[in-house]
Amino acid sequence: MTPEEFRRTGHALVDWIAEYRAGIERLPVMSPAAPGATRAQFPAAPPERGAPMDVVLADLDRVILPGITHWNHPGFFAYFPSNTSLASVLADLAAAGLGAQCMSWQTSPAATELEEVVMDWLRQMVGLSRQFTGVIQGFASTATLVALLCARERSTNFSQTRGGLQAEEKPLVVYASEESHSSVWKAAMLAGFGKAHLHLIETDENHALIPKKLEIAMQDDDERGMRPCAVVATTGTTNSTALDPVSDMAMLAKLWGAWLHVDAAMAGDAMILPECRWMWQGIEGADSIVLNPHKWLGVGPDFSAYFVQDPQHLVRTMSTNPAYLRTAQDTEVRNFRDWGIPLGRRFRALKLWFVLRDQGVEGLQARLRRDLQNAQWLKEAVDAAPDWQRTAPVHLQTLCIRHVPAGAADGAALDAHNLSIAETINRGGRAYVTPSVLKGKQIIRVSIGAETTERRHVEALWAELRAAARGR
Repeated sequence: MTPEEFRRTGHALVDWIAEYRAGIERLPVMSPAAPGATRAQFPAAPPERGAPMDVVLADLDRVILPGITHWNHPGFFAYFPSNTSLASVLADLAAAGLGAQCMSWQTSPAATELEEVVMDWLRQMVGLSRQFTGVIQGFASTATLVALLCARERSTNFSQTRGGLQAEEKPLVVYASEESHSSVWKAAMLAGFGKAHLHLIETDENHALIPKKLEIAMQDDDERGMRPCAVVATTGTTNSTALDPVSDMAMLAKLWGAWLHVDAAMAGDAMILPECRWMWQGIEGADSIVLNPHKWLGVGPDFSAYFVQDPQHLVRTMSTNPAYLRTAQDTEVRNFRDWGIPLGRRFRALKLWFVLRDQGVEGLQARLRRDLQNAQWLKEAVDAAPDWQRTAPVHLQTLCIRHVPAGAADGAALDAHNLSIAETINRGGRAYVTPSVLKGKQIIRVSIGAETTERRHVEALWAELRAAARGR
């Protein structure tokens, strides 16, 4: 493809994206494709010859689009907000066009230094002190793995340079809420702690970790010859946006010399609102924090922000320094290849820079406040309906609700009824919600936060939920 061919096709692709976004509300939110339906439209062997790019673009409509679930749709109320604002789309295009490999400062100085700038901007936006330094990771799952690896090495005085965990006298233990994300479990396994040494702590009626239960668990483990190594607090659990007591957990972690990692994957974005920062009171006691601008802030994935109090723990754990990577500037600059697992790095800082230049902090704050107001509107509507229940507080933009007809008792029939409501909504195509289970009860989980979702879309969802509950 020549530059001129790229110019012509690129303009056509930008037009395609613009048309797609402008008409997205007309599409079914959840893809109706059956398993294998998309794959069946591709030949078994790769093409021997190239095709004109207008044919390829036509296949975007014909083959790809029917198999897409539209996360940017105003009727998307499933999982969590994960929008790619159009400014972020342009940043991805610019990054791909530059084609930079940003593993070291020397391989592209602008990439490293822009990352330093935007991560410090983000630190200021969420109200963290200068004690924290930020780096871009791919996803929160990776950031949590990095945190547990750092915790492991700090607890063992860097056993990786000796015999590793197999040479340690005391088994190391990781603690987290029973409502913590599955990525905590996966990270504990990958970091070598073992399932038996991940202790999930009971939660209260608001689904937040109970500090006294954590204290007892750490004390018991110590007496049994195990060593508390890491505590993972969640600010905004995935299922219900429950808020673990960060301050209490920080005190316990400090008492036992354990690393405190705070998983604030989505809720951390809300900390750009000063009125939300009570939700992670005690955050300055954390050793590391992860939040995802690629969730609620409109930065396209992958863009996870990882903040750490002492970068030297990170660098000592992650660093490799073969001769072919050394440069004359190494003592003067940061080489972010040593701040995470992969050697290779894309120019992801451009995405946050483009979004902030496009919307500014005030623009992002206004959108999040709109979403919070819409969530409170739906909360009040649910609370006013005698046959609907909330099963969790509404701290942010997620509601956990279920329909309980008069005289209905908890059990399989009521669970099946609520699952049927969610499935009816999702098949209808105008909205998409997540069926889930919270404390053993089938719920309908509504997550408000798509960039294009306005009050009318939330009102329409509530009408559909009530109609589905009536069997219409």
